[in-house]
Amino acid sequence: MTNTQCESCLMPFSKDPGQRESEKYCSFCFKNGKLCYEGNDLKEFQKASYEAMVKKGMNKYLARFYTFLIRFAPRWKGK
Repeated sequence: MTNTQCESCLMPFSKDPGQRESEKYCSFCFKNGKLCYEGNDLKEFQKASYEAMVKKGMNKYLARFYTFLIRFAPRWKGK
């Protein structure tokens, strides 16, 4: 089965504006052969993700919703 979304942030690969280096992660989460956020703190990752979405012009309410969904990504389940 092929992944259709990032296992870290749940962004659909069809919406990824960059060049993916990984089958599991989007171009924002995985660069230069490693995860951009290597920590295990879900809340810290969610905060950074929210700030990045808003900085790129996303509506704050929509960014908040997507940030909430991150907890269900395979990388973060159980954390």
